[in-house]
Amino acid sequence: MDTLLPTTGLGEPPAPDRFPESPLSRAFRQKLMLGLFLPIQAGGWTASRLPRTTSWTFDYNAALTRQAEALGFDLVFGLAQWLPKGGYNEVQNGQGLDSFMTIAALAAITARILLISTVHVLYGPWHPVHFAKFGATLDHISGGRWGVNIVTGHRAVEHEMFGWSRIDHDRRYELADEFLSVVKHLWQAEENFSYHGERWRMRDAFITPKPRYGRPILVNATGSEAGIGFAARHSDIVFISSPTGSAFETAIEALPAHVARVKAAALAAGRNVRTLINPLVVCGPTDAEANMYADAIIASSEPTGFVAGKFDSDAHAWRGRKQHDGARERGLGGGNLQIVGSPQRVAESLIRLQAAGIDGVQLSFYDFQPDLAFFGETVMPLLIEAGLRKELRP
Repeated sequence: MDTLLPTTGLGEPPAPDRFPESPLSRAFRQKLMLGLFLPIQAGGWTASRLPRTTSWTFDYNAALTRQAEALGFDLVFGLAQWLPKGGYNEVQNGQGLDSFMTIAALAAITARILLISTVHVLYGPWHPVHFAKFGATLDHISGGRWGVNIVTGHRAVEHEMFGWSRIDHDRRYELADEFLSVVKHLWQAEENFSYHGERWRMRDAFITPKPRYGRPILVNATGSEAGIGFAARHSDIVFISSPTGSAFETAIEALPAHVARVKAAALAAGRNVRTLINPLVVCGPTDAEANMYADAIIASSEPTGFVAGKFDSDAHAWRGRKQHDGARERGLGGGNLQIVGSPQRVAESLIRLQAAGIDGVQLSFYDFQPDLAFFGETVMPLLIEAGLRKELRP
């Protein structure tokens, strides 16, 4: 078999933001990108029984996506999970949609918003040729709005579901690097491509169509040295977590150095990246009312499974949480940091995150539809007034 290393020959396809007319370039023109972390899994991010509308169903998430797009949000994002029966707990019980399929379907019912799938590229049926073809197809269907959050899987039960033991943490990134390097080559190759690598092989592979803006949007969610190195080589957006847990004041002190570390790694690789972080927002007309809402959520909560551990995880990004989070943060669950307060306090917190080097926020809520509507009505005008957001124009 002819062998062509994917790191030679054609080099890197241009990133979408190299094209001024691309949807990613439009999003990057906002001083603070706004994203919505769709609750395509049961319970969203909070294991509380307090009544709410939040649902993992497609119809609910489709309506949320349209709502976010109408408000001027830049992107929506869906996670991927593979869990045994019962999930994390009775609320976060494992029911949920597949991220790749769900985000693909949203392309047909939206016009402007970026759509980010999460894919465990080392699991199951994925082959670089499949991935390159499917991704380029979605790129065309969406008009260049589709992107993928490349993840390698940190829970042992997920690997075991597909029939093998969990691969060592840093080794997973080596394999993901091989996978994505081959995919990126296929996205731009104008001739058949043969490759015989450590894990994947192909002879005379070729895919059409070619992506509209160099390649689809690439995202990586990480906090480890190996993951940051991978993101520096490949990603447009790095989805980071707070290195000290979800308590806001502790996080805001640690984030500037963490963000600088991520961006320095990209610069060393000759690239620029944007950072995205996931706050859980609990907002009310006043600080007192927002805290009452948060307390009601906590009072009906059971321990969340995303952090506290029903299933073994080797994720580096979450290691600081138990040390720094108090009972309130653990009970509220949710994002990798938490913002509770009035519209003014929420806006002020987002302004502080941007000043700390964060380029975008991927928001989650408890009761998504009404909470998102309240955010749009009360917080968005404050962000526009502060210069972090440009007003949406028809």
